[in-house]
Amino acid sequence: MTVAVDLPRLELDRPFTYLAPDDEGVGVGTLVSVSFHGRTVKGWILGPEDDDIPKRVLPIRRILSRVPLFDEADLRLYRWVSERYVAPLATVIGRAHPPRVAGEEAREPPPASDPPPFRPPRLLAGYPRGGRLVSECTSGSGAFVVRPLPNHEAGACLEAVAACVRGGRDAIVLVPEAEPLPETARVVAEAFGDAALVLAGGDRRDRYRAWLDILAGRYRVVVGTRPAVFAPLSRLGLVWVNREAHPGHREARSPYYHVREIALARGRLQEAVCVLAAHCPSAEAVALSSAGDAVVVRASRAAERSAGPLVETVRPERQDITPRLASALRSAEGAFLLESRRGYGIARVCRTCGQLARCAACGGGVSIRAGQPICLVCGARAPCPACGGTRFGVDAGGTERVQELASRMTGGSVHLAESGDRARAPGPGSVVVATAAAVKDFGALRVGLVAVLDADRARSRAGISVPEQTLATWMEAALWAGPRGSGGRVLVQTRAPADPTIQALVRWDPWHFHRHERRRREEAGFPPGFPVFRVRGSAKLEQAVTELDAVNLLVSRSDGEAVSLVTLHPDAVSGFRRWVLRHLEDGAVSRVEAEPQL
Repeated sequence: MTVAVDLPRLELDRPFTYLAPDDEGVGVGTLVSVSFHGRTVKGWILGPEDDDIPKRVLPIRRILSRVPLFDEADLRLYRWVSERYVAPLATVIGRAHPPRVAGEEAREPPPASDPPPFRPPRLLAGYPRGGRLVSECTSGSGAFVVRPLPNHEAGACLEAVAACVRGGRDAIVLVPEAEPLPETARVVAEAFGDAALVLAGGDRRDRYRAWLDILAGRYRVVVGTRPAVFAPLSRLGLVWVNREAHPGHREARSPYYHVREIALARGRLQEAVCVLAAHCPSAEAVALSSAGDAVVVRASRAAERSAGPLVETVRPERQDITPRLASALRSAEGAFLLESRRGYGIARVCRTCGQLARCAACGGGVSIRAGQPICLVCGARAPCPACGGTRFGVDAGGTERVQELASRMTGGSVHLAESGDRARAPGPGSVVVATAAAVKDFGALRVGLVAVLDADRARSRAGISVPEQTLATWMEAALWAGPRGSGGRVLVQTRAPADPTIQALVRWDPWHFHRHERRRREEAGFPPGFPVFRVRGSAKLEQAVTELDAVNLLVSRSDGEAVSLVTLHPDAVSGFRRWVLRHLEDGAVSRVEAEPQL
């Protein structure tokens, strides 16, 4: 038998051959322990050895679990992930399922449940090509980019999932976060009752128990966050990625995958439908549709514009809240104020000794939060490194400052929601000041005013994908003001109203933004849909990367280490992997990270 040994080192990324016990029934996905260079390590059986068996073959030491954790279809996906993200296959397998809890394997899985009877909404039939999407969910395959109308997000997903299940197939719905549970996830889970599983959070035992139940065919629908993209449904017919441009869909650990890419690959490999849904699709999704590899499903331009909110721009002044915004805030029935920066402001100079404000631990800038100096980089408390003082001259601006000003203007209570675990749904009669982390899929909400207070700072932050993520956040928040004519309004404070990001929001047309974004990305050397890798290594790396046929290549050196950003054509990843393995041996390469947060 060939075994993927759980030693997550790229230079050891190949199957090893072991003898399986004759009296033990083992197959693909079985967890075993084997001897490897004098150590006992775990591994997963990949299948029988097809090539010549080595003369000296060690036996498998022990069968650790008789429950196969994956099958041939799952293994094809794992191999694709390993190839695409230049990661050891053992690392991919280990990330694809929860840690084993042996006590759960003796439990008899509960019987499968049929979905309760319900009548799904009929929304997609009103979209051009929406009927095709529903038909493919029932018995076909393909990739689709869906831009639902406001308040159609959950209903369109439910309609597609119902069509999939009606056709005798299973579905996965992926959401970017679990707390609070997005409206789309909640609607689907409630509609399918005991036939649906919410795979988001929980302790090790709960997660492994849920995984075993999916393997046993207990559920028809799995709703969850990133790990759910690997849910082992044997009759997969649909993978729906909700808010696909959200940064929460990217895994921060090796193999650094993006849910969008895994969902598309799984759709191809298992002949299922993959849907990338968002009010503002990502540049990668738009590039996919432009190349003819995905079908765009959206309402007519007239329907989109009438369903979108009324968006106005105003030039900012010295204060975070301009007179025009203040007037709208006093008269609005509820408001949501979006600010990109947390705290009260940025500390500049120590008022005790006159030294510049810097973190003593890492040298980062200092923000004032809840009256305390906090490092913007490492998050540590950051008194003056020269005298230890905590009184600074401050460049005022941030959520706490906006809360202070809004409280004076409205004379009422203003709530602060700076982080995801403190997200608060805005509504009539309340004023909420928040950062982008508080913009959630709360479902249908209505407030009289949504204001983007520092649009220019938000869209100009460092990062190649910052503009599109910023626009996606603005659009999701703007929906809370309701469609034009409903009385709600969106006010954007900006000195550049003609900027494509601002104009896309005003026009309620993300395609306008992406026409400009594609050119910008290509000129920067990072075309949408082209894999990017960050490679670290020794001084020899600078010469080694010249061997690559790269679309873009950036190299820098620091303290004897070389770092390179490599942009490749999608067809060049296999050759890049071979290049990495070769230079791991000669010491030029020490680490590879796929799709770094640029």
